Amino acid sequence: MDRFDAMQAFARVVEAGSFTKAAQTLHMSKTTVTQLVQQLEARLRVKLLHRTTRQVKVTADGALYYERVVRLLADLEDADTSLASASASPKGRLRVDVPAPLARLILVPALPAFHARHPEIQLDLGVSDRVVDVIGDNVDCVLRGGELTDSSLVARRVGDLQLGVYAAPGYLARAGTPVHPRELEDSHHRIVGFLRSRSGTLAPIALSRAGEQFVPQGRYVVALDDGNAYAAAGVAGMGVLWLPRYMAQAHLASGELVPLFEDWEVASMPLYLVFPPNRHQSAKLRVFIDWVDELMAKHAPLAMAGGA
Repeated sequence: MDRFDAMQAFARVVEAGSFTKAAQTLHMSKTTVTQLVQQLEARLRVKLLHRTTRQVKVTADGALYYERVVRLLADLEDADTSLASASASPKGRLRVDVPAPLARLILVPALPAFHARHPEIQLDLGVSDRVVDVIGDNVDCVLRGGELTDSSLVARRVGDLQLGVYAAPGYLARAGTPVHPRELEDSHHRIVGFLRSRSGTLAPIALSRAGEQFVPQGRYVVALDDGNAYAAAGVAGMGVLWLPRYMAQAHLASGELVPLFEDWEVASMPLYLVFPPNRHQSAKLRVFIDWVDELMAKHAPLAMAGGA
């Protein structure tokens, strides 16, 4: 038994909660991962995991051992990185997940500059608006907008997205131009709904003006869970929608969208880089974080000093 492989397999099973998912992320067979963990338990003479047909749970002894293993694996990576960094730039595979519009309009156009700076980093970029299982999917980090609900994850606030309310000229010609957000609840008006992927509920928007606050609960004929498709529905005249300004800029310039309620303030959306707990920040991840920080300072600067 290779003790390093066994400890790595055990740590991945704990993090993924599944032998199958651990095997996929380690590029091993499920049988190999199972055998490595069994050999580790036999060597330690301790049961590390409770296995049922539906789930895998860590035992009390296994939880203590996991904390030690994670630190040991991190120290080993640190040792490799410290030796390599003296003569080489950060390198290796980095798995990141980002929202589709942010990838299309900001991150991907800037990637040539990142590659020129760090040519030995292989970036696996997942592009979607779904809520990724950071631990189960073995992702190094995700970039997400909105307040965080999972307190078990580690987050760093890297920006604030400024939002606005918009509609297509064709829609306004049919339904009229609303002057107060409450008019969006009238029978002749429609919104474009943005679906939260995990709950299937509509993402709300809060507007405020001179102490007055309003959260429109408009009717919709289409709701979508993808940011690019959501913007396209608004441009097609399916209803009023709210977008980060970086997404609206090109459509405003072309006349495909016009702004509404410009005398109202829309709360900004915080933007976070999110990491799994106990995940060691490698050199390649640190330089990626620094690059995202620089990029968001240009496109979505923090509304207040500091960040999480």
